[in-house]
Amino acid sequence: MSKDLFTFHGEKALKSNAPLAERLRPETLDDFVGQESILAEGRLLRRAIAADRVGNLLLHGPPGVGKTTLARIIAANTSSHFSILNAVLVGIKELRHEVLEAQKRWNEYGLKTILFIDEVHRFNTSQQDALLPWVENGTLTLIGATTENPYFEVNKALVSRSRIFRLKNLDTDALHKLLTRALEDKTYGYGKKMVRVSSEASAHLVEVANGDARSLLNALELAVETTDPDENEIINIDLCIAEESIQETAVLYDKHGDAHFDTISAFIKSLRGSDPDAALFWLARMMEAGENPKFIFRRMLIAAGEDVGLADPQAIVVVEACASAFERIGLPEGLYLLAEAALYLATTEKSNSSMGFFEAVKSIRQVEAQKIPTHLRDPNRDQEAFGDGIGYRYPHAFAENWVAQQYLPDSLQGEVFWRPSKHGWEGDRRNKMLERRAAQFAAAEESLESHKLFLSSSQNEPVFEGWIERQLMQEGERLQKLLQKLWIDANLKTNDRVLIVGQSPLFWSLNSLSSVKEGGVFISTSSEEKLKVLAQLDILDPLLRPTLITIENLLSSDIPVNLKFELIGGRIKNEDLSDIKYSQFWNKISSISAPKTKLRLLVSQPSCGPLGSILESINESCIKNIDNKILQEVVSLEMTLLKKKNKSQFFFELLRQLRWKIKVDTWDETLIFKMTNSIEKRWLSQDSDYFKSILNEFDEEISVQLINLIKSVRGKDLKQKVSHYKIIGIYEGNY
Repeated sequence: MSKDLFTFHGEKALKSNAPLAERLRPETLDDFVGQESILAEGRLLRRAIAADRVGNLLLHGPPGVGKTTLARIIAANTSSHFSILNAVLVGIKELRHEVLEAQKRWNEYGLKTILFIDEVHRFNTSQQDALLPWVENGTLTLIGATTENPYFEVNKALVSRSRIFRLKNLDTDALHKLLTRALEDKTYGYGKKMVRVSSEASAHLVEVANGDARSLLNALELAVETTDPDENEIINIDLCIAEESIQETAVLYDKHGDAHFDTISAFIKSLRGSDPDAALFWLARMMEAGENPKFIFRRMLIAAGEDVGLADPQAIVVVEACASAFERIGLPEGLYLLAEAALYLATTEKSNSSMGFFEAVKSIRQVEAQKIPTHLRDPNRDQEAFGDGIGYRYPHAFAENWVAQQYLPDSLQGEVFWRPSKHGWEGDRRNKMLERRAAQFAAAEESLESHKLFLSSSQNEPVFEGWIERQLMQEGERLQKLLQKLWIDANLKTNDRVLIVGQSPLFWSLNSLSSVKEGGVFISTSSEEKLKVLAQLDILDPLLRPTLITIENLLSSDIPVNLKFELIGGRIKNEDLSDIKYSQFWNKISSISAPKTKLRLLVSQPSCGPLGSILESINESCIKNIDNKILQEVVSLEMTLLKKKNKSQFFFELLRQLRWKIKVDTWDETLIFKMTNSIEKRWLSQDSDYFKSILNEFDEEISVQLINLIKSVRGKDLKQKVSHYKIIGIYEGNY
């Protein structure tokens, strides 16, 4: 947007007189401090900003963590028109004006519009609804900032059309970095003044700021501006001045916002985790913030049923008694009763066996046939006509008031819903119940298998998910299973950065592509494969595609300096493992791995040769004119050649030298493949290792017999044994 001379000087003067926090607001991503989980090199949001493809965003987080600053950085990096509104100050009239202006800019100049709305949760439902059609048809690209959880406070339709990023409180390192920048910046900070802040004062300011950059800078500004310099013109900020300049940490708590739900969640999880100290802390925080004690007692009653349950049936009695007594006593003395109930729940035995009820609910919805067994039906109406109630055994007529008989429907006979723990009251009764359950199973005539219904959930990005599904289908069921086995225990986080190496990197990246949508997937590929991979990725939105890095660029360090990976994965060719360039490659991989980077690699090696496969696949009676000793000698030579070619141990040792702590899972697989002309030529070519190392070991007559045997199985299915090595590792370098 163009500015005249007066506007430019006016804005410059306004900024020079603005509060310190406003003057020091970063203008580029490189100056932005904190939020590495979403803005570190290689992560999705950073790539989107750099590419000017941010789309609809909702920035969610507490005050002073950089939501508005991030929006302004986006404004500085976009070619679109950028408009700013504050939801506290505007209404539908202003929104309509922005829509009309956006339409005008697009129709006349082809210029898109990004609309940033600060405090977007302050819009009521009708105001948010007024935005929806223009966001949906692309007239406006929405960036909203909110301190409240958008899933609760923002229109669901807007949420579904936006990507949500959660900004967290800044850590102490980030706040110290901001403090240093404020003291050294000569243009907008205090670099032209001699300000000396003691280590105790800076530590106090950072601690009490509690992750809020604005609070920290406001406190520093107050301290500097209200402290007189000494005789040497030095402004000394000691601990006493720092304590006066910043208020005590505010208890962030809104009875209808995130802090309310997050704090009660922390309290309940502390009770569940049997931590009485944490339980008392979160209880105190809620009471200090003015939470309703009835709400806390209600949640403790739920916890007594859900998390304590039958391990201690007295828990619900104790909490109910404390709640009743609180009604009679009130505050402040009622705090003793809140604490007593919380401590009882935190320190007693735990069991969630009552969750078996919900398993029973699932079975009701899933099992088709749920007829009540005849002997359990009411005999008063249809006993004569249908035999209802006949065969029922009255438990009180038997010893211990119990007898084995069927109580579940036939379709559920053998199902187990209640799984008692070994703790407390139910633990004392567990063994007897298990014995009775076994007797009931034995008493049932037959159990019918229940048919489970598998329901599929809708996808947020159907094109993306559909593309992944097609890639998986092309590779076949066997490779899908290997893919799942490779990634099953990787525990990927949504903001992880993943590097895929080795053969067919696109296929082996499929699981991670759908798991790290806020991080990034990078594929290491050769220059020759790059065009092929790009063609396969053409269907995807550029921001959802993996980033391609050629091996040549990787080795020459032609990648971003700050790019680090949280996981390295892929399938590696056995023949590459001993290549000297591969050692250089893994040296480079280790240098761009973050501390505790995870490793998930698959190496596969044939465990039988061509003749071994043939002997496994056909009847020996079909083999004529070749002595059995010759056959066994050939198989032995094949095994020797395979062991010579197996470089996995060399690779394992290389990884350990590079400070990877690894373990290796191994398993064997038998493949079925059809003997084709191309495979035959590969085996029998005079340049092949097989021909040189094995067939040449015999005289011409035997060699011809072996060649004819291999040719005789052309077109037939052969068995190939393969050994797989799954390398699971953690990087212990870069500390």
